[in-house]
Amino acid sequence: MSGHSKWHTIKHKKGAADAKRGKVFTRIIKELTVAARAGGGDPDANPRLRTVVAEAKSVNMPADNIKRAIQRGTGELPGVSYEEITYEGYGPGGAALIIETLTDNKNRTVGELRHLLTKYGGNLAAENSVAWMFDKKGYIVIEKSKVDEETLMAAALDAGADDMRDDEDSWEIVSAPDAFQKVLEAIRALGLEPGAAEIAMLPQNYVKLEGKPAQQMVKLMSDLDDHDDVQNVSSNFDISEKEIEASLA
Repeated sequence: MSGHSKWHTIKHKKGAADAKRGKVFTRIIKELTVAARAGGGDPDANPRLRTVVAEAKSVNMPADNIKRAIQRGTGELPGVSYEEITYEGYGPGGAALIIETLTDNKNRTVGELRHLLTKYGGNLAAENSVAWMFDKKGYIVIEKSKVDEETLMAAALDAGADDMRDDEDSWEIVSAPDAFQKVLEAIRALGLEPGAAEIAMLPQNYVKLEGKPAQQMVKLMSDLDDHDDVQNVSSNFDISEKEIEASLA
């Protein structure tokens, strides 16, 4: 899962979670609103909403903010209507991209995404051009220093995880989407807070990037992460730690 885990590494090195708290809050508020609109405002009866509420609490979002976002989704409060749109494309070096967005103006969003991809030598592609290269999976990352391998593996597999993989400083736990919530709850029952926990599009194969394409890819991913309408980006790139350091210098 090089592309996926490398991007988490990049965001960690950027200090994105702290330096861009406002951006994180904006993304989660949109997700809360859409999840509540789609499945109702009760987290116990809406697994998608329950997952987003847990994420909101993990970044210390005030309870009032969470409540208002949910009420906008259920219609109890007035609010903007967001549309979920997924775009596909290619980045530098031919790396595939799946860009998940929530937008109140799809014409604006697609224009801005097209501009960003073109800026770094990429392009938007037709629907299903790259989606076949990915599998939808539950994806959880735990730092190795927080737990021993056997304890984590036993909890994850007993809860329904498919696999646990070694990714240098972290363990990556993969599950079917419908098992994700149960696996996440089992891990949290150990007193662990994941570095990442999401339903993600994980690549089946990888494109190795070096030199200029690698540095362009890091900058493109950073700019996409900064875009207010972008909720999540999946890619199949593999970049060395040296290239990441050079790109962020």
